[in-house]
Amino acid sequence: MSWVEELIDVYEKNSERVGRMEYKVYRTKNGEEKIPYVLLPPFHTTVAAQITVVIDEDGNFINAVPVENDEKLTIIPVTEKSGSRTAGEEPHPFCDNLKYLAGDYEVYCKSDDKDNGRCYQLYIQGLKKWYLSEYSHKKVGALYQYLIKKTLIQDLLSKKVLILDENGHLSEKEKIQGINQNVAFVRFCIRENWDDYHSEVVEECWKDKTLMDCFIRYYRTLGETSGLCYLSGKQEPISYLQPKKIRNEGDGAKLISANDKENYTFRGRFIDKEQAFAIGAETSQKAHNALKWLIRKQGHSFDTLSMITWESDLKPMPQWDQDTDAICDNYEENMVEFCEDSQGDEWSGNSVEADRFYSAMEGYGRQFEQSSRMILMAFDAATTGRLALMEYKSLDTSRYLENIKKWHKECEWIHTKRKEGQSYKFLGMVGVKDIADILFGTESNGSLTIIDQNSKKLYSRISRRLLPCIWDARPLPSDFVSKAILRASNPQAYKERYNWERILTLACSFIKKQRKEQYDEEEWNVALNTKCEDRSYLYGRLLAVADRVEYRTFDKEKDKARVTNAKRYMSTFSQRPFETWKVIEENLQPYFNKLKIGERRYYENLIDKICQLFTEENFKENGSLDGLYLLGFHSQSYELKNTKIEENEGGNES
Repeated sequence: MSWVEELIDVYEKNSERVGRMEYKVYRTKNGEEKIPYVLLPPFHTTVAAQITVVIDEDGNFINAVPVENDEKLTIIPVTEKSGSRTAGEEPHPFCDNLKYLAGDYEVYCKSDDKDNGRCYQLYIQGLKKWYLSEYSHKKVGALYQYLIKKTLIQDLLSKKVLILDENGHLSEKEKIQGINQNVAFVRFCIRENWDDYHSEVVEECWKDKTLMDCFIRYYRTLGETSGLCYLSGKQEPISYLQPKKIRNEGDGAKLISANDKENYTFRGRFIDKEQAFAIGAETSQKAHNALKWLIRKQGHSFDTLSMITWESDLKPMPQWDQDTDAICDNYEENMVEFCEDSQGDEWSGNSVEADRFYSAMEGYGRQFEQSSRMILMAFDAATTGRLALMEYKSLDTSRYLENIKKWHKECEWIHTKRKEGQSYKFLGMVGVKDIADILFGTESNGSLTIIDQNSKKLYSRISRRLLPCIWDARPLPSDFVSKAILRASNPQAYKERYNWERILTLACSFIKKQRKEQYDEEEWNVALNTKCEDRSYLYGRLLAVADRVEYRTFDKEKDKARVTNAKRYMSTFSQRPFETWKVIEENLQPYFNKLKIGERRYYENLIDKICQLFTEENFKENGSLDGLYLLGFHSQSYELKNTKIEENEGGNES
């Protein structure tokens, strides 16, 4: 399928959800935040409304209230032109701004806002035409009867929803949801049975599917020119103005646009725009509405880049950009059935966490049909008005799951993240955004993040470069590996130990995966390889022992910010290990003397054992180390941290 066909397929499969407001729940410090989204009917859009006006079915005013900020998203019908308006006078068919709805707008607006009532007249003419058609609705009739009275602003003033200044004009100082009063958007509730309205449910026009259906049927009769839709291959009314608000409600960029009639858009190939560009109105509406819905429902943003991934039947699937722990959490929260052994505690050197991940992947794999596929689309805007399809991928779901599993397995290392306000360790791989922050971020408020507004473009660039590595099982970019090794070799650059440990473990994941890509038979794990005779790995182990010996003599409170010699010399050590080790070893002697005899002997013997694994030639070679030294360092450090040493009465455990 083409990307348009994929979107239309999503729309058709979810037709029962059309017009139904749904909510995406986010956990914040202040509790849960609900963000609304909706699969729009054709010829409808969403706007942020500032005022709700309540009238009865006879067009009598009842009440008016400002809209609460979390309830402002409103579904409204639009025409081809009004849905694409940026300026000019083009009214929406039902709800709109004050200057279109209020027949008394001229009375209360300043002279520079006056249009001699043209906007109101255009709106009323359009509403009347719908009201008198065979596809009218009782709500259309009620609204028409109310608005021809030309009392809207007067009624809003009576309820103190609008405020006048000292000159009797709408005050510029007063705002509604941060919007100037004169451009406030108004929506309507229409009550049936005014005499008993207290016991009646208020009929919100923006939620009334019967009203939506009436407008769709009415709009189809307005006589747009029919032609061959280049997307569907069917004869249908053609649209030359395409929807906006694709990535978010304030997005003015259009995915499809062809408004250049005079330059070189189609000259030399076609005679006129009809030959060059013809898209069916409903086909366009369904594709765009499905895209908007998917982005708001499960899209991810990396600065201006918006990405969506979905399974062809919208079955829950692991997101390619998530960390291993998040994939497991989402599975356990959202799936009804999952293996009993899929839940585990924090990784502690056993396979519990790994089993949790593989159980989740197996659970996902049991859901889909044989014909199931995964689709990915990514959109970005080169300018404020033009949106481009940057990525489009389609893959069998089984292959997708295998590639996700492969990524997390080949990058598997022990990582740390903040979870529910606490430091949390997990076995697997970090997420794409975390990779960007760790590789290119700076320390801010105790964590690594990309702060600079100009640098935030890195998020989109990095995600696009990592996409084929995860989605298609392609090799890692070598510059990412080099960058991680370089940053991990400079622990002094970080104020917080937590931040350096994150870059260290990411470097280990990258090195492990790169080695697997280069030497398929190699398998590296967090568990210490005591038989490995690789020069870089062994030197990394020596550095870890030296670091541990010195750290064991530190006072937790007094030496909190102190850095060991091993970490201080780490960058130099990675370039000239033999020469630098002699310096570190000499400086180590005073710290050996501070240890209890049993602990001292343990570390001395360990250094001897590691040195015995070297050949004399390898040990004395002073050339730079490769990335394996970081694996040796971290594995040895983790081993020592979790080893109980006899006669260890002295020192302080970390």
